[in-house]
Amino acid sequence: MNVTIVDYKSGNISSVINSFKEVAKGKVNIDVTSDLNKIETSDKVVLPGQGSFKSCVDALNSINGLVETLNEFAITNKKPLLGICVGLQMFADIGYEETETKGLGWISGKVSKINNQNGKYKLPHIGWNQINIVKDSKIYKDIENNSHMYFVHSYEFLPEDKNLISATTEYSSNIVCSVEKENIFGTQFHPEKSDKIGLQIIENFIKL
Repeated sequence: MNVTIVDYKSGNISSVINSFKEVAKGKVNIDVTSDLNKIETSDKVVLPGQGSFKSCVDALNSINGLVETLNEFAITNKKPLLGICVGLQMFADIGYEETETKGLGWISGKVSKINNQNGKYKLPHIGWNQINIVKDSKIYKDIENNSHMYFVHSYEFLPEDKNLISATTEYSSNIVCSVEKENIFGTQFHPEKSDKIGLQIIENFIKL
């Protein structure tokens, strides 16, 4: 099996690569590339994202044919794709970080700044937070509710269809921390920085 981590130069993804390789234990081939053919022919794709919504979208768009290839992979061919952090946020129609920016439009919704309630909550939201699993999701197999995950973000994804939300976390409000839509999965938290539980999520995705 081939799992491709899309490297589109959106910040440091070494911890994503290392954690996937650790879980794969050499039994699963982990590719790190922006090569369209490799993405197209892989079994699963991981879309990481660090930095702002705009910078990540711009970086995707700067590689000729990449957005079209991802669309074909996830939407047309319905192969499993996992978005992490801004990788999840880009599923939205639109984001408002820096400036209004069009997303991939895979899951209707928008990405807005977390309401910090006049400074009551620090932004960015950094650190460990409990997650509340709200629906039976394949990536939460063998993971207990109220497990702690590691977050770094100032913006939140607000999907129109609340039935696609698989887990939330309490920070200023009830923040979406993961979604699942058929073959498309996304986490706002960083599984690659969430210790053994995060590795379990990665393993669950690889085993889908």
